[in-house]
Parts: sequence; structure tokens; C-alpha cells
Amino acid sequence: MPEEILNDISHRRYNPLRGSWLLVSPHRTKRPWQGQQESPSKITLPEYDPSCYLCPGNKRAQGDVNPKYENTFVFVNDYSAVKESQAEYTQGGDPSDLSNLLLRAAPVTGKCYVLTFSSSHNLTLADLTPAQILPVINLWTQIYASHLSPSNPLSSIPLNLPAPTQTIEKPSAQYTWMQIFENKGAAMGCSNPHPHGQIWTTTGLPEEPAAELQQLIKYRREHEGGNLLEDYVKVEIEKKERIVFENAGFLVVCPWWAVWPFEVMVVSKKHKRALVDLSVEERSDFAEAVAEVTRRYDNLFETSFPYSSGIHQAPLEGTEEEINASHFHMHFYPPLLRSATVRKFLVGYELMAEPQRDITPEQAAKRLREDCGGELYRKHLK
Repeated sequence: MPEEILNDISHRRYNPLRGSWLLVSPHRTKRPWQGQQESPSKITLPEYDPSCYLCPGNKRAQGDVNPKYENTFVFVNDYSAVKESQAEYTQGGDPSDLSNLLLRAAPVTGKCYVLTFSSSHNLTLADLTPAQILPVINLWTQIYASHLSPSNPLSSIPLNLPAPTQTIEKPSAQYTWMQIFENKGAAMGCSNPHPHGQIWTTTGLPEEPAAELQQLIKYRREHEGGNLLEDYVKVEIEKKERIVFENAGFLVVCPWWAVWPFEVMVVSKKHKRALVDLSVEERSDFAEAVAEVTRRYDNLFETSFPYSSGIHQAPLEGTEEEINASHFHMHFYPPLLRSATVRKFLVGYELMAEPQRDITPEQAAKRLREDCGGELYRKHLK
């Protein structure tokens, strides 16, 4: 464990992946809670819902009909946040004018997808085996590869994927970033319980991955080509304080700098820049790691555990330094704190000053590691 005194005193921890700090207040876990409580997840869903726009064979909002798919299915989002075609915009005027200096805007184009994880309406990733999650990872890989810039060195890597079940059309323009993510549960704003995630591709590099990439490049320059996350994996394996699960290819850890109570990061042990860098065996290892995280989450409070998750990897287009400094990893940000009904809020001090957490990452990792393994809890329910 870290110095025992850190379990009892307020302290700050540094996040080298973002170059930022957070406040840790472990003594606050003893305070009574009289605030908002979330309702436990007790809804029993049907395997097929005729009103669900993601179920096989059903009609979607714009009139398109889903095929009778069996595992995964991807389509362009009917309500995309960004579009490939829109009116042109260029900010004009005198660059020295205060309005142009302070009131800046830039157009963003891109393409957004919805990807179902299963044809069954009543399942989540926690219900799926690694073998059932693998087709999702294969499709993520296929989509990422199809959007890579021809100048990106990753575009020449042989994929060694199973025969695709869908053809992914090339985008009409070259985009910079692809964000693969999932919002699970109504507490995270998910509007449809059918197991699915989203993929947004955009021009420009968004704030979060840009902050991480800047730190990865800085570390690489300062440590003679070293890799920040590869070195961090070595530290965590040596310390064995925050590990939740590991296999040959991946480490699941509650990061030293975690903000959310049971936040975890799935990170490749070796320097892998993106999905296309993963071997067949490593994609299977990644599927196992995702299965372990989601199942342990549900087992923690015996509820369908809400979270937002997302993959950070090399940009679709960038400099050689940006591509090679990237390190494949996946974040899971869950809001639940004390039980299935008590969640953490990022408010007050966290909005105005810096992030803060109560339960330490070491305590969170211990619970997920020691108390939440084994079969999914609801398989034992009658």
C-alpha cells in the first residue's frame, strides 16, 4: 500500500496522463449520506422489443429497417452530432479585432455511428462472454482501419480479421479523431437499453485525447523515446496495489489518479498504438479484460452498473510523433459511490477548483479485485 498516512489525510495526487492534479479526502467516506439516491436497476427487459429502434428487423426513426443481424450491427447515427456535409463557414474580419480574438468559432464535420453489441435487447456487456465481445472489438477495428489516413503508418498494418459481416463505407473526407464510447444506463444519459455504443469521427483533435497526447509526447521526448503508459504498467505490476485484473496482454487498474469512485483503465501492457496494432491473441485478451470490468462492476452492488467508457488510441491522421507516442487504453468512468442508490456528483469544488474523491483507488481496486469476481450475480437470481 502507499504510505498508510495517505489513507487518513487529505492529499493531492498527480495525473501524468493529463498533467493535472486531484484532491483525495479518504476520511469523508465516514460521513452520513442524506442526499439524492438513484433507483436500483430492477427492470426485466424482453429479449426482443418491437418498439426498439436497435432490435433486429425493426424500423428506425428515419424509416430505415434494421437487418436480422445476429451479433453486431453498425449504421450511421440518425441524429448525428456532426455531419459530413454542412454550410461552409470561415471566420473573417480583422484578426486583431477584439471580437475575432475572443469570440472564435471553427466548423466541425465528421461521421457518427451507432454499433449494437448484441441482437438481444436484454443483455449488456456484463452478460456477454469474451468470445461474444470479440465481434464488437473486431468491428471497432474494422471501422477504425477504414477511416485511417493513407499517410498514417498504421494504415499499412495487415488486420487479420474474420470475414466482415458488413461493408464500411469510406468517409467523404479525412477526419482526425475517432472516439469509440459507450454510455450505459439511464444515469449516464443512455436513451435506449439495447446494448450499444457509439463512434464519432471529427475534424480536429478533441480536448481530452489532445491533453493526453500532449503528455505522452512530452514524456517520450524527456525519457529518450520512453512510453508513459508502458512505464506506468510496470510500476503498477510491481506495486500490486491498484490492479483489478490482468492477462497476458492487458492490465485493468484503478489508476493512482482516478477521479470517479470505481474508475478503471484497461491498458495494453506493451506499446500498442491502436486497435490495428493488436494481434489476434491480444484482441481476445482485450475482450476478456472488458468482460471482467463490466461483470465485476455489476457484481459490486448487484445492479446493472452505469458508466461511460471510451477508447483512446492514435489519431486517424497526425504526425509520426503523434502516432508513435499514442498508447492504446480504455477508460471506464462510473458514477456509483456507496451503493446501487448513491452516486458521486462532480459539483461545487470539483467544478470550480479541481476534481476530488473520497474512497481511495487502492480501496476501490481491492473491492473490485477480491469481492466481485466469479459469475455474474443475476445468473443466480430466480
